[in-house]
Amino acid sequence: MIELRKLTKSYATRQGRRYVFRDLDFRFPDGVSIGLMGGNGAGKSTLLRLIGGIDMPDSGAVLTDARISWPVGLSSGFQRDLSARENVEFVCRIHGATGASLRETVAYVRAFADIGSWFDLPMSTYSKGMRARVAFGLSMAFEFDYYLIDEAMAVGDPQFRRKSREAFAQRMGGAHMILVSHNVADIREYCDAVVLLEAGRATLYEDIEAGLAAYEGSDGPPLRTRRRGRLVADDPAARREARERRQALLRTERDREPPAP
Repeated sequence: MIELRKLTKSYATRQGRRYVFRDLDFRFPDGVSIGLMGGNGAGKSTLLRLIGGIDMPDSGAVLTDARISWPVGLSSGFQRDLSARENVEFVCRIHGATGASLRETVAYVRAFADIGSWFDLPMSTYSKGMRARVAFGLSMAFEFDYYLIDEAMAVGDPQFRRKSREAFAQRMGGAHMILVSHNVADIREYCDAVVLLEAGRATLYEDIEAGLAAYEGSDGPPLRTRRRGRLVADDPAARREARERRQALLRTERDREPPAP
């Protein structure tokens, strides 16, 4: 369960206080992956940070009984004077991972990021791409009920992007996501419903196509429909194939679950 209750969030600007949300009441549907859409400045990234506990509302609350990730790939939370190893160890302790569990998590992130000896150097010496690699690996190292993804699914070269998507697909076998994206293919492949943010309000569309149509009728940026050089969004066979892959993955993960005692 993820519920927004009287949620208010604003920022100070030169023109005065700008309210992103004011007394917003909304409950996300249980057990589904959400495509969070809206125009520039609608509050998509702000809402993800509020849900993930990275930011605090002016008033109101986000109520949940689920384990929710920080925005996947978020690298701004790292202490740049520490190494990647030290940052990962710190996050592990926050989440209660110690001893062998901590060591396993550190080893996983180190192997996933694949930045060699840089892993033990201060993160202030890293390139943006290196920090993003560590951040994505750290996001995949923990199991959550909901993963928050803001626009970019992965970074780096094609090989790393493939590895990132494979790791993410494995995690999604037993979890759900709230995905911010303007990519039609991602919304159709990964999401079960659309929540449209507009003028500080949230509207649920349980039908993906209805949600996309409502978004196109709003003031949002143009939807992106191309992936790997081919048109996916307007190809019914490609959409059907993507949905079948996702459903097959979910069935496989359910089959792996141990029987109830």
